[in-house]
Amino acid sequence: MKFSFKHSVRWSVLIFIVTFALAAVFSVVSTSMLEGVGWGIGMVIVLFLVLIGVFFDMMGLSAAAAKETPFHAMASEKVAGAKQAIAIVRNADRFSNFCNDVIGDMTGVISGSATAIVVTNLLYSIDADSSVIKAVTSVVFTGLVSALTVGGKALGKSYAIHYATPIVLLIGKCFYVLETKFNITLFTVKRSKLKQRKRGKSRAARSD
Repeated sequence: MKFSFKHSVRWSVLIFIVTFALAAVFSVVSTSMLEGVGWGIGMVIVLFLVLIGVFFDMMGLSAAAAKETPFHAMASEKVAGAKQAIAIVRNADRFSNFCNDVIGDMTGVISGSATAIVVTNLLYSIDADSSVIKAVTSVVFTGLVSALTVGGKALGKSYAIHYATPIVLLIGKCFYVLETKFNITLFTVKRSKLKQRKRGKSRAARSD
């Protein structure tokens, strides 16, 4: 696919706006949920945010690692989601950017701030006054969340590389449902430049 600076700038501006809006919504929702609950439930919410980041990171990498060839064979057999999977692979740069950078990194930042709230709630519940206890608790929880995030993404990346085709097909089936049931099209399949050139040459030959 030919690089277009103009389209890249448009996509960057769009992704900036989307990231800002989603980060604001996620931050407000997670903060409001954590304020009125105990540290145990708060930790569950943090782990859920980590899981979302790992899941989207895996989807983004699978789109970048997948090849078009098996999906063309599926599309010829009219497998649901195959055409959408082709569109995902051809737009892998944008899809990966949204999944890995927007959702993945955003949930990582929010889970970090959410962990700080959980630690504060925990220290308040046990009425800890010692600065050593506060420091140790903060380090342990921050390290635990960071380790789970990195370890989960490492496992997800390994799975995404080895099972890129079925993962992208599953995503394509989800897109297929959105298109057929809700008339929502996220990506379109564009004809390759090679096919367009061949078709143009054949038409020129016929005109002669």
